[in-house]
Amino acid sequence: MTNTETRPDQAYRHVLALTGALFLSYLSVAMSLPAVPIHVLNGLGMNNTYGGLAVGIAFLSTILTRGRAGASSDRLGGKICMQRGLVIYAVAGIICVISGLGQIPAFAAYGILIIGRLLLGLGESLAMVGMINWAIGLMGHHRSGRVIALVGMGIYGSFAAGGPLGLLLLDRIGFTGLMGVCTLLPLLGILMVNWLPAVAPHPGKRESFWKIIGRIWRPGATVGLQGIGFAALGAFFSLYFISRGWPYAGLGLTFFGSGFVLMRLFCGHLPDRIGGTPVAMASLGVEAIGQYLLWLAPTPELALLGALLTGIGCSMVFPAMGSEVVKLVPPHLRGTAVGGFAAFQDLAYGATGPVVGLIADRSGYAPVFLIGGLTATLGLWVAFKAHRVARQQAIA
Repeated sequence: MTNTETRPDQAYRHVLALTGALFLSYLSVAMSLPAVPIHVLNGLGMNNTYGGLAVGIAFLSTILTRGRAGASSDRLGGKICMQRGLVIYAVAGIICVISGLGQIPAFAAYGILIIGRLLLGLGESLAMVGMINWAIGLMGHHRSGRVIALVGMGIYGSFAAGGPLGLLLLDRIGFTGLMGVCTLLPLLGILMVNWLPAVAPHPGKRESFWKIIGRIWRPGATVGLQGIGFAALGAFFSLYFISRGWPYAGLGLTFFGSGFVLMRLFCGHLPDRIGGTPVAMASLGVEAIGQYLLWLAPTPELALLGALLTGIGCSMVFPAMGSEVVKLVPPHLRGTAVGGFAAFQDLAYGATGPVVGLIADRSGYAPVFLIGGLTATLGLWVAFKAHRVARQQAIA
């Protein structure tokens, strides 16, 4: 028996410690998310397309590195992979500090910012894939849905706190000061996880990344379609409120993150108990309703309700479909599969920023959320198809 099988309570405490470290470290991502487009627009004098690109480029970086991050996690172990990711977080923060110095011309500062955002995406890829693989190794694959739910609590709890905190720090200490804070947080995260036990990598024959993608593309497509609504909300919710003269512009991610974390707390066990695809289908229906409400909201209160429903809906899609992914591959390919699965969501995040930025420049911010509602509805259909395929394979 492994240590995690004989002492499950201790393993759970270790995973909770990992979640706390991820929460603290991911604040460097969450606090910069609403601040970056505002800095690009107001600080550098550029338009929404550049702002959306600066947000989305980090997710593009994760798309390009998820496969390598997963392979590194399978080969070296999740602990080393996560620690390397957090170091890269800190380096990205330093580069973004340099980009905020006032003496640099606007386009040069923007180019440096893009480099920092690319590195931030690489760090996120290594840190998240490493933590998931590490945590599943500690808890056991039969509790993978619960593990991925905890990972999301750490990440989106950071979004709930980081949105208003990032805007507050941007106002009080400027973009450079905010990026300085974002440099220190992942270093604290490293200290928090350094004492936790590593899990030895599983031996076994490796497969190509694209062969593994062929196994998991349906769950991946589902989570990618889910991610468009969140990416639109994260990039443009504050600007949407500001354009309408509404108060509470900094609370969009707070409402989203609160709904997200509450669902993870109370429903994180459901994918392991009733299956991933039923949970994903119900969740995508709620996300679609939240996005449509944001599109049509006549008041800021209803728009905040839409953000809350979006968070509730988005919450369980990743762990629900992630638990299905873990079932489709052997343990020695788990990190690569999780990395490929996450890349679908990263693709949605990376493409959404610049594409909906173009739409916002031409038609305003409200249509951005119509797109989020339509893609969530499409995601519900894909999840339904994945559910039917899984049932047919079980019967066969």
